[in-house]
Amino acid sequence: MRGKVGAEARGEGKSGLGSRGVLQTREGPFPYFRLKALEEKGVVGCLDRLPFSIRILLEGTLRACEQGELSPEVVFRLGNWDCRRPEVMEIPFRPARVLMQDFTGLPALVDLAAMRAAIQRWGGNPRLVDTAVPVDLVVDHSLQVDHYGSVEAASRNQELELERNRERYRFLRWAQRSFGRLRLVPPGGGIIHQVNLEFLARVVIVREGMTFPETVVGTDSHTTMINSLGVLGWGVGGTEAEAVLLGESLLIKVPEVVGVRLQGGLREGVTATDLALNMVEELRRKGVVEKFVEFFGPAVPHLSLFDRAVISNMAPEYGATVGFFPIDEQTLHYLRLTNRSPSQVELVERYAKEQGLFYGEGSRDPEYDQVVEVDLDRIEPSLAGPRRPQERIGLSQTGSSLRKLFPLSGAEGSEERLRPASGREKGGSIPAGSVLIAAITSCTNTSHPSLMVGAGILARNAVERGLKVPEWVKTSLAPGSRAVIDYLEASGLLPYLERLGFHLVGYGCTTCIGNSGPLAPAALEPRGEGELRGCAVLSGNRNFEGRIHPDLKANYLASPPLVVAYALAGTVDLDLTREPLGLGADGQPVFLQDIWPPRAEIEEVLKAHLGPEVFARTYQAIEKGPPAWEAIPASGGDLFPWDEASTYIQEPPYLLDLPPEPPPLQPLLGARVLAFLGDGVTTDHISPAGRIPADSPAGRYLRELGVQEGDLNTYGSRRGNHRVMTRGTLAHPRLRNLLVPEREGGLTRYFGSPGTEEQMLPAEGEILPIFEAAERYRRDGTPLILIAGREYGTGSSRDWAAKGVALLGVRAVLAASFERIHRSNLVEMGVLPLQFCAGQRAETIGLSGEEVFDLWWDESLRPGQEIRIEARRGSQRLAFNAIARVDTPAEVECLRQGGILPALFRKLMRKEQPCWKE
Repeated sequence: MRGKVGAEARGEGKSGLGSRGVLQTREGPFPYFRLKALEEKGVVGCLDRLPFSIRILLEGTLRACEQGELSPEVVFRLGNWDCRRPEVMEIPFRPARVLMQDFTGLPALVDLAAMRAAIQRWGGNPRLVDTAVPVDLVVDHSLQVDHYGSVEAASRNQELELERNRERYRFLRWAQRSFGRLRLVPPGGGIIHQVNLEFLARVVIVREGMTFPETVVGTDSHTTMINSLGVLGWGVGGTEAEAVLLGESLLIKVPEVVGVRLQGGLREGVTATDLALNMVEELRRKGVVEKFVEFFGPAVPHLSLFDRAVISNMAPEYGATVGFFPIDEQTLHYLRLTNRSPSQVELVERYAKEQGLFYGEGSRDPEYDQVVEVDLDRIEPSLAGPRRPQERIGLSQTGSSLRKLFPLSGAEGSEERLRPASGREKGGSIPAGSVLIAAITSCTNTSHPSLMVGAGILARNAVERGLKVPEWVKTSLAPGSRAVIDYLEASGLLPYLERLGFHLVGYGCTTCIGNSGPLAPAALEPRGEGELRGCAVLSGNRNFEGRIHPDLKANYLASPPLVVAYALAGTVDLDLTREPLGLGADGQPVFLQDIWPPRAEIEEVLKAHLGPEVFARTYQAIEKGPPAWEAIPASGGDLFPWDEASTYIQEPPYLLDLPPEPPPLQPLLGARVLAFLGDGVTTDHISPAGRIPADSPAGRYLRELGVQEGDLNTYGSRRGNHRVMTRGTLAHPRLRNLLVPEREGGLTRYFGSPGTEEQMLPAEGEILPIFEAAERYRRDGTPLILIAGREYGTGSSRDWAAKGVALLGVRAVLAASFERIHRSNLVEMGVLPLQFCAGQRAETIGLSGEEVFDLWWDESLRPGQEIRIEARRGSQRLAFNAIARVDTPAEVECLRQGGILPALFRKLMRKEQPCWKE
């Protein structure tokens, strides 16, 4: 029947499709729009063949249709989605909720405050700018591990956090009062994604008299963690989130859906972290960027929500838009465990089953564009490193992975190995491969009680055998939820973690985002010649070079029990499958298998100490915050009082002097290359989040304003100030710009204006900080481009990686491939992403980055169009085509408007003043 329904069945010429129904529960009636009515009326052929994630998108289009916002034709086309006959289709997606953390949420709110100020200047009503959908903002990214290894560490770190970030938090408290649907979780409440999973999410919601599936977008790429609960959601840039906040729909292409069939079961000693790291490796290899990944198969009903959360959380690491698990019995069990009300659990179950959104016994496997088979029986204990999450290695391979990065040879060519039992020689330096940071941190693994209890049992067993952590290892425990400390204390395991230095340092992202603080004094004094060659082991999701700590090149992702194990060993230069961690109190070697926690013991502890009452205690006062937070003065009013002297919050320039109509798109002529980058450049490289070095352009700027070196704070904390962030763009200490191949860091060659033939010659060029070179090019009137390799923009969703590039004067980025969120962010900032044609990249074309470029596009630009590019260097001329990665008509219009903020502003002003003129 698919494809053969007529106009009447599709609802053409009608106002809707007549799908309204009522769900009866013990709490009363719940109106909703029935997906099954589409089958009954012949609008779609068979709902069961659709992936569950597509069914949720279908419900959204059906609801919009029935409410008169969308043509029934869109419902028909999406409902008859066929993986065997794929169709390029764009649909509106209106998420039910927006999720933010402070690093990415604050600049988004600053943009909205700037939009209010701009509307006021043009004589409009600033209240037009308000939150049209609920938004939850969790303050969790500003905590740093300055203090550790003591019971006072957490309170002292939080005191420093509130002291350092007082200006930022004053702005957030203004926003909380000024924007109508903003709910804020103050510092100390937990990490955003774990709080979302355990408390904020509803799965099925009721709003304005209608019941529908909860959907969410977040200004953090790991928003996908909520996919484990059957909630469809993913990460977006801050500017895209702003559009949703203002009531706009996101226009998305219906994605390919990759089904991952899980079978078998994890063996004893294998953890959910091991499974997730295997998944990252496998799916990166398969290529799932910009696709939905959906899990199904015989093993899925036996995976707990905690297991699923670790896998879904790392969807950005395997490149997918989502990593989705449909609602099933495990979902209901988790909702009960985390203290959701019985009426809410009943509503989720009844609604999901009525709508065909419940995956249970007898459910038909959907049809997918591609199916990947994963056998859980074959998963092995693993880490990922030393530089990327997809670099999975078996437990026995850490030493060999490190030798690819560092030469570990000692005197006379013998291998330099660290023996934890004897330690280093007096006065000697720490050998390469030493663990300098061991952190149980991040939302990914601290969300999993089995992993956290496992770490506690391993710590207990190690203490009882007499093992100790070497003095050069900085240890920390920063869980994503207060519930973790509750059950670790109740089970008596927390004291053993503390005996090994894993004291609570606070509830926040900390080490995973580079807020690791200073290294242990023993790691630095005395310091050996040359660079510091130690490493970090953390239970996080990202290990990009320089992200965890600017002095550490090697970082390994591992489960919490393995973090404790490597802290005890003091090095990664060993094979834990056959070499001892160290010597026990009796002088005998202690191996990992001697202290590894049995699964049965972990389950016994959780059965005794983890129940709904733990989560009830955790979240009973989640929105209150510590006394120091409550004491921060907060102004009210529609307009934020900008302070020119503030070094944290400044009105951004995007809407200053904005004309009512955008100028036409014109070719980009005479452009220079600001940076020529290789493969795997991350958003960390483009816009760092860690501490601001005193000798960097941003550090010098702040010190000129009177900021003391000890108060420079981090780039992430200063994202409300474009003057700092533009200076920090492409300023990462590990950035490799091929225009300056002999040096690392935010440097480039300035070649001058291409005004004369002599200046076009590939001269040496003056080496300058990238910000200073960009300023000179701006004064010259020279437009700029970036050139990059594969997977440009991997990592965090931070929109400052696009904002900063745009403010440096970059008009286009030419890369071999883009990561999804960053590509969108570039378009939203008015920067054109251009992708080399298949089989080409800068090296094959012969580009050096010294050329002057002409890029030929204009008002006729369309999605996926090939753009003619001409490059000249002296007498040499090169010409080639590149693909304009504006993927939809909406993105073309966004680019034409100069970005999403000008587009939204013009729309609001026309709504306020239809005859708006300059």
